[in-house]
Amino acid sequence: MHKHSEYEFHFIPSGKGKVILDGHEYALQARDFYMTGPDLAHYQEADKRDPMEELCLHIDIQQIGQDDALGTSREWGAELETQEAADCVHALATLPHVPVVDRCNAMQWFNAAYRAWYENPYGAYETMRHCIIQILLRSVENYTNCSGPFDLPYRDMNAYRYQLATQFVQDNYARPITLEDVADRLHISPRQLQRIFSQQQDLTFREYVEQVRLTHVCEALLKSGDSIEQIAEEHGFSSSNYLHYVFKKRFSMTPNEFKRQYRKPPN
Repeated sequence: MHKHSEYEFHFIPSGKGKVILDGHEYALQARDFYMTGPDLAHYQEADKRDPMEELCLHIDIQQIGQDDALGTSREWGAELETQEAADCVHALATLPHVPVVDRCNAMQWFNAAYRAWYENPYGAYETMRHCIIQILLRSVENYTNCSGPFDLPYRDMNAYRYQLATQFVQDNYARPITLEDVADRLHISPRQLQRIFSQQQDLTFREYVEQVRLTHVCEALLKSGDSIEQIAEEHGFSSSNYLHYVFKKRFSMTPNEFKRQYRKPPN
């Protein structure tokens, strides 16, 4: 038996096992979730034949002043955010200590947060922050009535869709990606997705995809010994000629000129 001074969120992605909470033993299997609060003694044990995997997230929740957290209490949504945080923390403190099925997909946000930490892309901290908030909210929802996606405020929905779209592009930039494919994944029209990109970054979807690809191409030019043809193929460009065209348009130099100018000579 052991306990922690903070909240601990447990997800079982695969396998079987058991947990003892408040002196009661519960069987665990894939997609189960349970939470332990401060000073709650608990014990986990994996099944010997089909040992469970476990994802654990420790969160130390502290109350801070509204102005300290948000910069200004007049910011849009500040009062709503403060109230939601208070409601969520109250719910965490009163949830029953029993495992439940992760019906609200809190586990997928754990994986997204871990990927952001491990890969450390641009905006990793903000991605992890967003993921942890989703874990908190969906963990509470797991014990109530989870009937589908959260009803996010309208002003936040476009930013949320933009984050999902850009994450998909970053994960799949080396493959053929179309506006229609990504819009279909978000269950919106291509025109709506194009408008979201224009609002969020003043870029078209195509320009954003090329920007992500060019970032990786620049890194490859500086670090790898691959040919321009190989780099183009490995980073989503249909041909080296097209990469040459896009690269020169963006940086006013060719890929080879970029390599000669910025690549450090070997020691």
